Amino acid sequence: MIEVPVKVLDPNSGAVAPQPMRAGDAAADLRAVEPAKIPAGSYAMVGTGLAVAIPPTACGLVLPRSGLAAKHGITLLNSPGLIDSGYRGELRIILYNTSDSDFAVEAGDRIAQLMIIGLDKVSFLATDELPEGIDDRGEAGFGSSGVA
Repeated sequence: MIEVPVKVLDPNSGAVAPQPMRAGDAAADLRAVEPAKIPAGSYAMVGTGLAVAIPPTACGLVLPRSGLAAKHGITLLNSPGLIDSGYRGELRIILYNTSDSDFAVEAGDRIAQLMIIGLDKVSFLATDELPEGIDDRGEAGFGSSGVA
């Protein structure tokens, strides 16, 4: 298990450490600590009041909440957002409103999800030729599987 220390930046903000809602959840909800208005077709950055210390063997991915997307057209502008292990600042979420109506965020609203992923360190090696893949895909991309 990867342990991630979480710091509440202002004890009076109402910020709470993320916790999965159910035992099988892969990510934990992040909550707003401030109200925000997101105009239709625009975006706003919303604070969580939290900072994390992700170990060097991991990274954090900030993901949209499916309920906000399905019910209100709210997603993340840079999805997924990447939190590197060295970052210690506040987790701020860039919410994007794809709908035709303004959207209001209230303090305490669940606005995104945080997933921690363990990593193997990698290095990149420049080469003139790539080895064959595990299948015949090759350079085929952008819908080449025929699946809509």
